[in-house]
Amino acid sequence: MSTKKEAYLCLSAMLRAREPKLLNNERAERMLDAASFEDAAKILTDCGYPDMSQMTAAEVEQALAERRSEIFEELGRLSPDKELVDVFKLKYDYHNAKAIIKAEAMGSDAKRLLSDAGRVSGAELLELYHAERYSQLPPVFGKATAEARSVLARTANPQLSDFVLDRAYFEELKAVADKLNNAFLRGYAEVLSDSANLKSAVRTLRMGKNQDFLAEVLVDGGEIEPRRIIAAADKEGLAALYAHTVLEKAAQLGAEALSGGSMTDFERACDNAVNTTLRAAKLVSYGPEAVVAYLAAVEGEIQAARMILTGRLAGVRPQVIRERLRDLYA
Repeated sequence: MSTKKEAYLCLSAMLRAREPKLLNNERAERMLDAASFEDAAKILTDCGYPDMSQMTAAEVEQALAERRSEIFEELGRLSPDKELVDVFKLKYDYHNAKAIIKAEAMGSDAKRLLSDAGRVSGAELLELYHAERYSQLPPVFGKATAEARSVLARTANPQLSDFVLDRAYFEELKAVADKLNNAFLRGYAEVLSDSANLKSAVRTLRMGKNQDFLAEVLVDGGEIEPRRIIAAADKEGLAALYAHTVLEKAAQLGAEALSGGSMTDFERACDNAVNTTLRAAKLVSYGPEAVVAYLAAVEGEIQAARMILTGRLAGVRPQVIRERLRDLYA
């Protein structure tokens, strides 16, 4: 059961006061239109970031990772419900497990691919994985990591291991939402699951895979059950299935992608649908909603900042970067 909303009064007020400093679409456009990488980086200082104008791409990545870790640590300490931050840490645990398993399959070193933004640091997970001490990991995550490793050993196919980890990730996400008993958080978890399943369905159909493969890829936890997606697995069926939902536009673009349309446009629309759900938090004066929305906004901000800054450093044309950017919460 979630802590009473009144416990969030002070924290909500603090986060609402911070929202105007978040990277918004207007600031992102200014970064894209800036004369140089240095000028683009300086705009981010208005959002509370350090001056990254003299940094390399690797240093930019490190600075952004540190920013995320600082906010996770702060809100984990201040939030009445500590599990709210776990909602955002979860994906980094599962990203790390996937990276370690893929590296094992390829005979390479996973260290440089690991994030410390999860519940378990990248280095600790790597150590526990090689020692097979899965019981020292969070229960669902530990069990899934062991199973994924077993699948790799049996099939030599890291993609099949990914399916195991994806199912466990969404299982944990739903469990946190159910435990906190918050309608907004539950809706956020559902739209993440629905968006992931729509992406999987379109990718599966584009690859010409069968329904058995699709059944392996889909996850539980969304508003639209996997069996309904499998039954509707063609471009007309998917567009109709998601009609009158927040993913309606994304499903239409997914149908177009199945006929040669842009996957970039489709996937951006899926992510923007999630952001549309998050914006409903602005209508709530105080409560867990403010924390979830702020954390999601910071994640979107960091993703956009990375895309713009590393793109500018690499000499990618602003229009190409612009086409890949998601809508921002602020």
